[in-house]
Amino acid sequence: MMNLFGTAVGAGILYLPINAGAGGIWPLIILSLLAGPMVWLAHRNLVRFCLASANPNANITGTVSEYFGSRSGKVLTLAYFMSIYPIMLLYGIGITNVAMSYIEYQLHWQPPSRLLLSFILVSILVAIMHIGEAWMLRAVKMMCYPLVAILLCISLYLIPQWNMAAFDQPFNFHDMLVTLFLTTPLLIFSFNHSPACSAFARAYRLSIPDRQQCENKTALILKRNTVLLLVVILSFVFSCVLALTPAELQQAKDLNVPVLSVLANRTGESSFGWVAPVIAFLAIASSFFGVYLGSLEGLQGLITQQWLTHNKHKPLNTAALRRGTVLFCFLTCWLAGYANWSVIGMVQMLVVPILATILYLMPLYAIYRVSNLRHYRNYFLDFFTLIVGIVAITAFVADKLL
Repeated sequence: MMNLFGTAVGAGILYLPINAGAGGIWPLIILSLLAGPMVWLAHRNLVRFCLASANPNANITGTVSEYFGSRSGKVLTLAYFMSIYPIMLLYGIGITNVAMSYIEYQLHWQPPSRLLLSFILVSILVAIMHIGEAWMLRAVKMMCYPLVAILLCISLYLIPQWNMAAFDQPFNFHDMLVTLFLTTPLLIFSFNHSPACSAFARAYRLSIPDRQQCENKTALILKRNTVLLLVVILSFVFSCVLALTPAELQQAKDLNVPVLSVLANRTGESSFGWVAPVIAFLAIASSFFGVYLGSLEGLQGLITQQWLTHNKHKPLNTAALRRGTVLFCFLTCWLAGYANWSVIGMVQMLVVPILATILYLMPLYAIYRVSNLRHYRNYFLDFFTLIVGIVAITAFVADKLL
């Protein structure tokens, strides 16, 4: 349960209050009621799909290849890479913006060149990762627990600063629907623990041979994990939204910074002003290490697949592959940090549409296509999951039209 929880808890939580509180308190309350079913049903379907393979050792790619063919397995490998790689880019943007804000508002220094600062920060993160990958990954796993404790402490700390301005916004049914529609992608991103679902299903499949017992055990763990995520994340989101005014939330979106940076700039206590950006920096950095490694592995896997297809009798230079993929990830992350694309916009446009397809739509398609998954069909819950997936995929386009 804690492995799933640690996969979900990351820097995405620091951006969720910005969109979630933009339309006032009532859309946030409704979204909170929907969040549990949205998160639990989708991840349960994905785990069920992974458990359905005839091979207990199969991962999600193997299961897709088993039911839909090897070409679909290759497409899924590409989709996984495309759902992880943009996250690495947006963390490069986020960590640069946090550092810029810290230098300007806490240190009261003249901000350096964005190009130079982004280069230095990304270089440090990449260097740390390659100098001590094993101990860094262990440290990142351990950082999950203090990060959760810190988020809960911040939620309690902000209670005396609640101003209730969110309740003053007039209720408008159309605006509420728009807010719900546009916040769904960021909520899915903030609660997402799908990268761990394949390994989770495989581990329990090997340890519990009876399929029904294995399904019941994994479903229980997923349910408890969802409850824990709801308590931690929603406590933080509500506390931030109630402590900030709608204008300050809009400022965070305009500045492209996480919510803690805005809280640090407006609080009257200098100690929190110094600590909050550091917490945001560590949260983004810890998330960066995982997605950076995933991006490297995904890109190397894609290149290897293509090489074996077109150059079967020619060995692949693995050292050159490693150097080339590291250089590509470093350069693109640095340039993204310099370009300062909208973090929330990237989540809506690139990350969540692919993520929603894998997490919400693919397992549903399998349930109605694969005969031995037929008994999982529940038309009401499946329709709800389908609608959430479609909303997540189309939200970016709708945002531009609205």
